[in-house]
Amino acid sequence: MNSISIPIYVESRYKINRKKIKETVIKVLLKQQITSPVEVSVAVIGNRKMRVLNKKYRDIDKSTNVLSFSQTEGEAVMQPPDKLYLGDIVLSYPKVVEECARDNMLIDDRVNELVEHSLMHLLGFHHR
Repeated sequence: MNSISIPIYVESRYKINRKKIKETVIKVLLKQQITSPVEVSVAVIGNRKMRVLNKKYRDIDKSTNVLSFSQTEGEAVMQPPDKLYLGDIVLSYPKVVEECARDNMLIDDRVNELVEHSLMHLLGFHHR
């Protein structure tokens, strides 16, 4: 892979394994044979901010575990031609913790499942 950029924003109180997130993104991109320079960002936020995003973009007044924002949707933004900007993945850490407690899972495993699932959405694969 030529170049991959994965900016990760984490609200300070949340413990996230950034290395595993990056490895998950790289694994998915390689499996999908994405070889051009690419960027995808990941943000880990709380339920309050996630609820605001859901209300604004989906007209749903609650928090969810993950949202994906594709760069190919919405208003056109000038992008450099030398890099593919896939979009943004936003995770609600408290929702992930809640699901892990319910399903007896490790937080990092659930985070990586959601990152992989969301990245597939950004690449154009959707539920059937």
